[in-house]
Amino acid sequence: MQALTNRKKQVERKPMTLAEKLYLPAIFKGMGITFSHLFKKKPTVSYPEEKRPFSDVFRGLHILNRDEEGRERCTACGLCAVACPAEAITMEAAERQPGEEHLFREEKYAAKYEINMLRCIFCGLCEEACPKDAIYLTKTFAPANYGRKGFIYKKDDLLIPNPLTDPEGYEKAKGTIGTGIK
Repeated sequence: MQALTNRKKQVERKPMTLAEKLYLPAIFKGMGITFSHLFKKKPTVSYPEEKRPFSDVFRGLHILNRDEEGRERCTACGLCAVACPAEAITMEAAERQPGEEHLFREEKYAAKYEINMLRCIFCGLCEEACPKDAIYLTKTFAPANYGRKGFIYKKDDLLIPNPLTDPEGYEKAKGTIGTGIK
């Protein structure tokens, strides 16, 4: 019997007013919100015609840097691969041969350098770990691709153009890097 009286107390509600029964205040409130959004700035950007402004600290695609003489800066020390929390970077070192002084700065160089962009989290730790300023994250974001192999960037894809053979390509790529290039 006591359970029945407790249930009656829970079921008892305050009667609705006439305005609440017609739902007019709720309808007008919803319409007011809808009309207020008509006059706000649209968040959509018409991409090819209009570029979205990025932050100064935006991190995009990686590049491997060269010095002023066109030699690769990377010495295959492996610090970038060790610093990468996603394990997206793989490299193999090789010894510089006699006569290749114009290609590589140091005795060792990266014979194979790959970044798996599907794994990369764009944290910038590879850039901070590099003692030779060989790797940078640019202001360019990764393009779309249809296959997994298209997201594995090899050394040829990452190298900045040679300043001796392609000076305008080098300056264009250097301009997207930011202030860290030397």
